[in-house]
Amino acid sequence: MLKLNHDMIVQRLKKNVYTDIELAIKYYSILSAVNNLHLTEREIQLISFTAIKGNITYANVREEFCKTYNSTSPSINNIISKLKKVGIFIKENGKVKVNPIISIDFTKDLTLDIKLVHEETINNVSEGVDHQEDVH
Repeated sequence: MLKLNHDMIVQRLKKNVYTDIELAIKYYSILSAVNNLHLTEREIQLISFTAIKGNITYANVREEFCKTYNSTSPSINNIISKLKKVGIFIKENGKVKVNPIISIDFTKDLTLDIKLVHEETINNVSEGVDHQEDVH
């Protein structure tokens, strides 16, 4: 559905997903695209898997990921390191998990409200700066 709203276009999309992991993958793919994170498919899979499982710390969880996504432990370690550097993964109480800011309950339906707005360009150096006169 496409609706014009004065100076803003509103578009609503609906996508059916069948599993929690599929919903998580869609969500993190959208976050990556909107924020120019350039996450790989494997990185998105690991983030999604970790969000569903709660953490990626324990060997059995890592083994399950490797079997499900045909990956290796060294590969996972490299991805974890990268994702910690960019703040997507955090270490909390000794566990590596998805940053709570972007971790949601994927067992529930999800509605995203994404506003893509034009940034105003500043033509004059003094524009956007508050000036106060010295009255003394």
